[in-house]
Amino acid sequence: MSMTPSLTTSPVTRTLTVRYFAAAKAAAGTGEETVELPGDATVADAVAALGTAHGPELAQVLLRCSFLLDEVAVRDRSAAVGGAATLDVLPPFAGG
Repeated sequence: MSMTPSLTTSPVTRTLTVRYFAAAKAAAGTGEETVELPGDATVADAVAALGTAHGPELAQVLLRCSFLLDEVAVRDRSAAVGGAATLDVLPPFAGG
């Protein structure tokens, strides 16, 4: 019996540019960064990875933030990142 060898490939990943604003920028220590996420990542997965990467100060800020995925407001953090290129992290802003 003949067997075809199995090709091992690395898991599919996607690159996401994350832009931080105001308190999120201060807590992250950067205004922008690029992160690699699994191909099936959700916004919640991305947020969790960012909090883990930058520590508890950013993790606390992220709890209060809203997000834009390619300039579209994220209403449900279980939404797939999909083919998005940019995630904007927007903490609450004072004033109006």
